[in-house]
Amino acid sequence: MKWVTREKPKIDRIACPWLIKRFVDSDAEFFYVPYDKVLQTAEEEAAIPFDFPAVEYTHYADRCTFDFIIEKHKLTDAALLTMALIVRGADTDHHELAEQTAGLWAISAGLAYNYKSDLVLLEYGMIMYDALYSWAKYLQKERHTQQPFENLLLGVFNKFIKKEKGAKKKVPVWAEEMKNIIQDQIDTNLSLSLRDISRGLDVNPSYLSREFSKYFDNLSFGEYIRKQRIEKAIQYIQTTNYSLTEIAYLTGFSDQSHFTRIFKNHTGKNPSAFKKSLQKK
Repeated sequence: MKWVTREKPKIDRIACPWLIKRFVDSDAEFFYVPYDKVLQTAEEEAAIPFDFPAVEYTHYADRCTFDFIIEKHKLTDAALLTMALIVRGADTDHHELAEQTAGLWAISAGLAYNYKSDLVLLEYGMIMYDALYSWAKYLQKERHTQQPFENLLLGVFNKFIKKEKGAKKKVPVWAEEMKNIIQDQIDTNLSLSLRDISRGLDVNPSYLSREFSKYFDNLSFGEYIRKQRIEKAIQYIQTTNYSLTEIAYLTGFSDQSHFTRIFKNHTGKNPSAFKKSLQKK
């Protein structure tokens, strides 16, 4: 079958051809044309118009065309349902729907900027959505921190996630997921914001702030993050030749005096004294 939609695609008009080609019509041929030529081309080419107003294959309420294709063709693959939420969030600017949504938008926008030919863009988009499908199908439980060189970080974090003594208490899903977010980002984003994380978890930031210490060794969110930054600084001091100024920068401190003050609060020594004590051993 032939399919036609508007030119200059970003999300839905790349995701839908991938879905159609992989699960509906393996011989599908796609046309990208100007807005005012979609229905004319559909008639001339006997093509099915999609992601276009007032046609069957389009948006309905808060659902995008990708959702409609899944429902229309009774696709039940759980990985596709996971992808549908991500695609919908990226296509409708509701990035709170799934934590992968903002990433899909960023990559899609970048591809569209780099490749001006819609068909070339579709070619690369097929590869991108094949990868997203593989993640949704086989790799959702995988974490970047499962790499061997990050095992030390896991040890640092895990000791702060403890259940209360006495009666067994189930750690809520948001606390486990927050632990994973911090584990994933501690090397590259030491200025993590509770508000940013709350959006990704879809949990009210006031609730997170109030409940956080119950599951993170009686530390507030800010105290916990500062402790991780100091632990990272200690690791750098022990294992690298970086200067203290470089270590302050690498662990997210805006200036040396702030780094020194926080370091001393946590270790009882300023960074230079701590470093000298290691050299004497």
